[in-house]
Amino acid sequence: MSAATSSRPRRGRAPWILVVPAVAGVLFLVLPFAGLLVRAPWATMGERVTDPAVLSALWLSLSTATVATVVSLLLGVPLAWLLARTEFPGRRFVRALVTVPLVIPPVVGGVALLLVLGRNGLVGRYLDDWFGLTLPFTSAAVVVAQVFVAMPFLVISVEGALRGADRRYEEAAATLGADRVTVFTRVTLPMVLPGIGAGAVLCWARALGEFGATITFAGNFPGTTQTMPLAVYMAMQRDPEAAIVLSLVLLLVSLVVLATLRERWVNAS
Repeated sequence: MSAATSSRPRRGRAPWILVVPAVAGVLFLVLPFAGLLVRAPWATMGERVTDPAVLSALWLSLSTATVATVVSLLLGVPLAWLLARTEFPGRRFVRALVTVPLVIPPVVGGVALLLVLGRNGLVGRYLDDWFGLTLPFTSAAVVVAQVFVAMPFLVISVEGALRGADRRYEEAAATLGADRVTVFTRVTLPMVLPGIGAGAVLCWARALGEFGATITFAGNFPGTTQTMPLAVYMAMQRDPEAAIVLSLVLLLVSLVVLATLRERWVNAS
């Protein structure tokens, strides 16, 4: 028996006091999805899925969630680096502010965005007066709402990866004459790339499922701001079977993307 084999911890039987609640937790999470599968109108599934309204809402959700993730990467990675690698007055307060969207109801975030970026908002009035730009109730508003609620997931993930990275490689690169930009792009980013990928996955998934801030700040206009979660909500009121179909489509897309990206990025670490 090799030393590597003998050093591996033996896997004994799990104690029932842990197995029972673990199984109950799995059932609690899985049974609702099983309910969707059992109650789904499979006979008319193809017709409902190819409905133009469904395809429009699906495309809007996928495109806006992707754009929101890109924007979150551009803003969130530098912010995470700032929180993880620098000292400045009020850093703890800034970190707390970054995590606020995680704990407040999304509809509150939508109201806050409306008060700031609305036509008469603190910033929105100047956007309208100076550039003729009105954000609320547009497709751009969907992206803004998604970035607001989803970017904290990315920031937290990347900050954790940066704090756990071995800084000796960065110090060695700096000793060899690399400037800060080179160290960041050629050393730091490759080291934390799995963390960035994991954060991007969480960010994208959160953006895809966003409802409260979107309906408050962007409204619910088919073809313009009606994403899949909003379409599910509307369908539930007039056609529950359509809501089930929409939910299954959204669930399938989320599972496929999350499974693919998690296998590629998270397991790469």
